[in-house]
Amino acid sequence: MKTDKDKLRVLNNLVDHYGYQHWWEDENRLSDWVSMILIQQTTEKNAHKALGNLEPYLTVESLLEIELETLQELIRPAGFFKQKSNYIKALIDWFISHDSDFDKFHTYSTDELRKELLTIKGVGSETADAMLLYIFERNVFIADQYAIHLFNRLGFGPYKTYEEMRKDFIHLTESIPHKLCKEWHAVIDVHGKHFNKDKTMDETFLNS
Repeated sequence: MKTDKDKLRVLNNLVDHYGYQHWWEDENRLSDWVSMILIQQTTEKNAHKALGNLEPYLTVESLLEIELETLQELIRPAGFFKQKSNYIKALIDWFISHDSDFDKFHTYSTDELRKELLTIKGVGSETADAMLLYIFERNVFIADQYAIHLFNRLGFGPYKTYEEMRKDFIHLTESIPHKLCKEWHAVIDVHGKHFNKDKTMDETFLNS
């Protein structure tokens, strides 16, 4: 039977092997936040191109005032641009309803803030957790498809849903540095993109 110690060994060995990735560390948190909408169902390259188009508008005021049609054209490279333009508008409306103040959320528990984020149109469980982890600096575990596939191949689980795996891993994040928590997610995805079906490579992180 696989244990928490085995899970931690895999996660920390991945970080040791791939190194720190430093994802989503832009000085403008709004830029990273919007990019979490743009990256949905597209490639990093296309999301980056759309974000570049948006660069002159990456303030709360500009994204509130920009015409929907203009926003759609700017983010067209990311695909699903009509949906995503509405999602970005919904995100900004939600932020404004909370006084556009990141500091205000310090009074929220992580569970409370997650429930709030899930009320935003276009924000599902995985995106909400990415926002918690990278925007609001909360330790959470992102149980995306790369994570599910990796740990299922290694004999954990089996995990069938996002929430099932998240529930089984979330406690591991409680006593680690926030930076390491961010890197767990990053290196799982980096590994998955290179070795998505290579069980032999996976096992080196469990057995070393």
